[in-house]
Amino acid sequence: MSLYQRPHQKPPAAVSHPVSPAAAPSRPLPLLTLPYLFSLLALLLLVALLFPWGPARPSSPASPWRAYTFQKAAAFAAGAGNGTIVLSAVSGPYLPFLSNWLISVRRAGRADQVLVVAEDYETLERINAAWPGHAVLVPPAPDAQAAHKFGSQGFFNFTSRRPRHLLQILELGYSVMYNDVDMVWLADPFPYLVGDHDVYFMDDMTPVKPLDHSHELPPPGKKGRTYICSCMIFLRPTEGAKLLLRKWIEELKEQPWSMKQKSNDQPAFNWALNKTAGQVDVYVLPQSAFPTGGLYFKNKTWVKETKGKHVIIHNNYITGFEKKIKRFRDHGLWLVDEHSDESPLGTV
Repeated sequence: MSLYQRPHQKPPAAVSHPVSPAAAPSRPLPLLTLPYLFSLLALLLLVALLFPWGPARPSSPASPWRAYTFQKAAAFAAGAGNGTIVLSAVSGPYLPFLSNWLISVRRAGRADQVLVVAEDYETLERINAAWPGHAVLVPPAPDAQAAHKFGSQGFFNFTSRRPRHLLQILELGYSVMYNDVDMVWLADPFPYLVGDHDVYFMDDMTPVKPLDHSHELPPPGKKGRTYICSCMIFLRPTEGAKLLLRKWIEELKEQPWSMKQKSNDQPAFNWALNKTAGQVDVYVLPQSAFPTGGLYFKNKTWVKETKGKHVIIHNNYITGFEKKIKRFRDHGLWLVDEHSDESPLGTV
């Protein structure tokens, strides 16, 4: 075949004519049926959940504070205090009170000895982010939101952990002062821990005592027990102090929280004091230096007569965050308003 010779053409194939609509009605394509569309949509959603679009996000490193043990934390605080720890416990809602208390403790030169038992992981992270090493969580963490309501089961669960924390510190060989965070220090309380007693605490009764009152355990009241406050306690690592704490733990087990008896840890503490009387060397701190809130905030005459003697003020005999804050403000004790820069936590 020459270069210009055309190739043979095949005869054209027969053209098929489409069937008219009248002859064959149209049918919807199977892919467009509703069941199929729903199945396809479900499959796409499943794929999107299992394989999210976009670049993979780097996983955040695990917080080192979750592995921070109570033993390490106690050694850290005790190392700054010559074997003595200043302990408190707090859940998230009480962080402003913790900051307020810390300002006063820092002014007294004792902040480095402070160890805070955080009762939820968010609080643990917030404190240690601002003040590394000074907070620890002892699992399991109680319900952070329920722990702040006085009289609730959450509050009971929160406070009933206290003697276990204190006993663990004593077992490690350290002395410890426990404070509730709704307190303010006006002076260093340690010079008032005179003598070599096992346990020191403040009376929670409001009647005025003479300045030279007895420092022995008061007699039981109408309910058959004393009314000592478990809000401020100092303990040395003695067998007597350990005995009291173990008895306190036992009493809490025998008097659990119920809807009928919405208790807290203080009645159990007083029963433990009464049942170990004579076996534990106790010391009631002077009322003029460590008054209950029911006396300090309600007896102006007494406050004037004892001016200059007050050491720690407890904002008790009142419930509710706002009420406590207002009372502190009214008496010039809500320090975070103008002195938040003095708090190790900064502004919370």
